[in-house]
Amino acid sequence: MLNKRLVVALTSLAAACAGCSAAASYVAADAITSDSSRAYVEDDDPELVRQAVPFGLKTMETLLEQHPNHQGLLTSLASGFTQYSYAFVQSDADEAEAAGKMAAARVSRDRARRLFLRARDYGLHGLEVRHKGISGRLEGARDLDPVVAQLNKDDVRLVYWTAASWALAIAAGKDDMALVAQLPAPGALMRRALTLDEAFDEGAIHEFFISWEAAQGGGEEAFRRSREHFERALVLSGGRKLGPYVAYAEAVVVPRQDRAEFNRLLQHVLTYDVESDKAHRLANVLAQRRARFLLSRADDLFS
Repeated sequence: MLNKRLVVALTSLAAACAGCSAAASYVAADAITSDSSRAYVEDDDPELVRQAVPFGLKTMETLLEQHPNHQGLLTSLASGFTQYSYAFVQSDADEAEAAGKMAAARVSRDRARRLFLRARDYGLHGLEVRHKGISGRLEGARDLDPVVAQLNKDDVRLVYWTAASWALAIAAGKDDMALVAQLPAPGALMRRALTLDEAFDEGAIHEFFISWEAAQGGGEEAFRRSREHFERALVLSGGRKLGPYVAYAEAVVVPRQDRAEFNRLLQHVLTYDVESDKAHRLANVLAQRRARFLLSRADDLFS
């Protein structure tokens, strides 16, 4: 059942598309990007959400054509395309690859890369509106610290989704050397976000760095940094978010070949009562799905 705010938003959108004033569509943009995601995050049916999200994203893109610098729309599009691609399109690629369906895996991974880049471009547009010239400097500067220094706490949500989508696009497009060369940019953005608001979204930035640090190389020192981010993410979320457990198991425990720890972490994820916390229900259901997938591949992941 749609919540009242979303009904108002869609009603306003219909009026705007019928030729009513630009003011009406701006009201719709504000409404649809403010609090309507609750209907998604509390859902326990990922497939229902998978089918519903594209309509919402295209609705926002339609509104953005009329209000191209609307911060709420740009942030929601960066967030929405990132989460949709990560939760559904990239997971399709991983599952196809595990099943030996390499052609299907390549198609899904290429689509994931394009959707991540779409999200990144919305994020960069939003940052450019707030800080003129920053997008070009992020892609061209050798020293990124002075570039990201201009960002402030009000930018953190947009910075987070821009950096996350950028990093995920690079991971999905490892054969694109021009894209891989941009790797320092999302790292610099996310480090700045961590400095500005380490508690953002109950430790989401620390959760990002669990995998990021492990992927940078450096052996046990990198794993130690990942562990610190893992522990901080658990503190900031009160242990209510299962994503950090899955990220740590996959990014750190598998490379260290600690199968007992791998099983312990993922069994914790699978036995967690997702009904106990509706605010994180969808994310936790998806984390449980990923945990089951990883456990099904344990013989391949551990020699």
